[in-house]
Amino acid sequence: MLALLSRRPGGPETLALETLAEPRPKPGEILLAVRACGVNYPDALIIEDRYQFRPERPFAPGSEVSGIVEALGEGVTSLKVGDRVIGSCGWGGMAEKLALPAERCIPMPDAMPFDEAAAFIMTYGTSYHALKDRAALKAGEVLLVLGAAGGVGLAAVELGKAMGARVVAAASSDEKAALARKHGADESIVYPAGPLDKDGAKALAEQFKAACGSSGADVIYDPVGGDYSEAALRAIAWEGRFLVVGFPAGIPKLPLNLPLLKSCQIVGVFWGAFAKRDPAANAANIRELLDLYARGAIRPAISERVPLARAGDAIAALSARKAMGKIVVTIDGTEGR
Repeated sequence: MLALLSRRPGGPETLALETLAEPRPKPGEILLAVRACGVNYPDALIIEDRYQFRPERPFAPGSEVSGIVEALGEGVTSLKVGDRVIGSCGWGGMAEKLALPAERCIPMPDAMPFDEAAAFIMTYGTSYHALKDRAALKAGEVLLVLGAAGGVGLAAVELGKAMGARVVAAASSDEKAALARKHGADESIVYPAGPLDKDGAKALAEQFKAACGSSGADVIYDPVGGDYSEAALRAIAWEGRFLVVGFPAGIPKLPLNLPLLKSCQIVGVFWGAFAKRDPAANAANIRELLDLYARGAIRPAISERVPLARAGDAIAALSARKAMGKIVVTIDGTEGR
């Protein structure tokens, strides 16, 4: 089989497409013929040894996949050969075959294509856990979403609307802002793409305040970080909730007088740890998300589909914050043949 491997720490240019022996499923595992793999920001971090987990090399990046069950390990009774499933794997997804625990697979809805399935769980799972479990977002509240055209940001826009919030989408270009409005945002803001000086940060804070209304944003969803975080926090409502999701623009240093003055909460969001610590609650969330998908309330926005050989380019585009929606690696089992 073919796999895109990381043999040393570094950027996407260090990845190489190589031929490996097919894995064999251990007890409790299934062998998956991978058909698609979603590209996410942790893929860029994990190959540089900057993620929470550091798998033993060589490994393939790719944490969410969809495909067809090809073989069963001893003791697996929840799935059968030929089943179409969505798998959460942490890494290893950018390969033609993957062995992973059966308990980390869920059946795909009949109407869901492989590309959408591979772009679904991580982004919507993260954003739903953030808005439902960590922020307790209520109908009628104001939700400000930074990075609103990225994978998790766009998911937050859709879910915020489905939960009855007024959604203000913030993004770095007119094109990205238009995409967020297309997916349900009530209003959009375009912020500068580069670092902000003191005056720029102050101006952006005023822009956020104007868009969110006189009371401010009840919930702020921040998967961007950097200079944008403080500007957004200055627009938070009394007893608002600021969700810390990610830092592609850098880890911010927030002045703690702001939470005191607004009596607000700064809330961390680590969906992967939540899913591991409380699998029953996560499974309930996934069922609710699949119901929203079936009703047409949410649907992954896939901006680009790339073959396995170009997966490194997809990770590079995501790292440079050029991607809109999700990029998906498609695998048909014949690449390089």
